Amino acid sequence: MRYALISDIHANLPALEAVLADIAQRRLETVVHLGDLVGYAPWPNETVALISARGIAGVCGNYDSTVALDYAHCGCRYEDPRQEALSHQSFEWTKRACSASTKAALAAIPFRIDLHPVGGHAAGPRIVLVHGTPTLNTVYWHQSRSDEFCLKMAEHAGMKSGDLIAFGHTHLPWHRVIEGIHFVNTGSVGRPKDGDPRAGYTIVSVFDDGMLDVEHVRIDYDVTIAANAIRQSELPSEFAKYLESGGASLD
Repeated sequence: MRYALISDIHANLPALEAVLADIAQRRLETVVHLGDLVGYAPWPNETVALISARGIAGVCGNYDSTVALDYAHCGCRYEDPRQEALSHQSFEWTKRACSASTKAALAAIPFRIDLHPVGGHAAGPRIVLVHGTPTLNTVYWHQSRSDEFCLKMAEHAGMKSGDLIAFGHTHLPWHRVIEGIHFVNTGSVGRPKDGDPRAGYTIVSVFDDGMLDVEHVRIDYDVTIAANAIRQSELPSEFAKYLESGGASLD
């Protein structure tokens, strides 16, 4: 069984389309999203509609839940006051741009999904999907987090050796195994932050013996289309440069 885990699309429709095309070409059995479908790019309604049309289940990101509830802010963390100001502009624009049906769809997304690749009554690995952590979708689970923190989150999620927990939110892919438990950040489809502008997603393969394999995938797409659409919208033009640089610049 192979799962394609896609996260942090952030309304970047060209990146999502490229990733879904790659998933189809690889004939991956199941696609699941890890939240943050909207924000920062000009296709929030189209992105949610495509996810819905493809029947892709997933979990609710902080941007999704706060837009759906017309919250005062997205619950994001910022590196400096300038980023904070620009992000507030994005959040207000996204709330205005999202249709009532899009907000209803975002509000209906669950906080967590558990997958049982070998069935609910057989022994085998469990895959837990959240956006941030099992406690909050606003907490950033960076690779620098200690083993103690990771195991505490695993305990909260009721996990055992051989299981896997996947999350996004930081837009930085990584994979670590601690006491037999796999911890996987799936990276970002639509707004990478590692200096690589290509769209990213993760493949989790589950074998007959219960062993797991994790592969981070990067896909080329026409970043220029997404960047130009941002510049032609009411979103901050700095977000275009951010996409083009893979998160290296807001200049």
